Amino acid sequence: MSGPRLYWVREGRWRAGWPPVEQACDDPNGLLAAGGDLEPATLLDAYRRGIFPWFSEGDPILWWSPQPRAVLWPQEFVPSRSLRRRLARGDYRVSFDTAFDAVVAACAAPRPGASGTWITPGMAGAYGALHRLGYAHSVEARQDGELVGGLYGVALGQVFFGESMFSRRSDASKVAFAHLVRYLLNHDCRLIDCQVSSGHLASLGAVDMPRAEFLTWLDRLARPPDPRGPWHVDDDL
Repeated sequence: MSGPRLYWVREGRWRAGWPPVEQACDDPNGLLAAGGDLEPATLLDAYRRGIFPWFSEGDPILWWSPQPRAVLWPQEFVPSRSLRRRLARGDYRVSFDTAFDAVVAACAAPRPGASGTWITPGMAGAYGALHRLGYAHSVEARQDGELVGGLYGVALGQVFFGESMFSRRSDASKVAFAHLVRYLLNHDCRLIDCQVSSGHLASLGAVDMPRAEFLTWLDRLARPPDPRGPWHVDDDL
């Protein structure tokens, strides 16, 4: 339904729990609540409930649960012919969890046609804290020692919640993503949350899922024990 009440929260524990995600706005799609904090416990609890933060510098923390939800099943990922050729050539050297802060900073850098970034210093610090606790992970693609692509996200139970990716060379982020998928398959990850669909994500195999179905899968898959880091490359593509 359109125009529901927007929940405002104080820092610290939610006094009455998270608002039902069904009460999220239709326009803007998925806006659920504002305020609160970015402490690790808050973020982890939000992710398990299908809620994530997304806001601009100077705004209050905004919490979202869009309808539908973009997801990708790792077992159904099929690299394109051009990406398979790129992987076979070995143009990029891929690693995990060796430059988390640098990957986040690169994802936050200005992009063509964009006026700003949602990865504020506070957001970068919050995910850095999750990384140090072993929940957030990065994938790095390097060429001649230079970081040219990568991505980062949060792993809970059998779900990887993708946050952002960047590319400074052709297909660098796609190569990083292909290595991530292989790693997740080898470590019993069943679902990748892509949050909101885009042409780039669709090219990787992301599809839309009704929010209610997504929450059912989260309840089944995003359960402890969580795959705590650091991660290491354990399979060559």
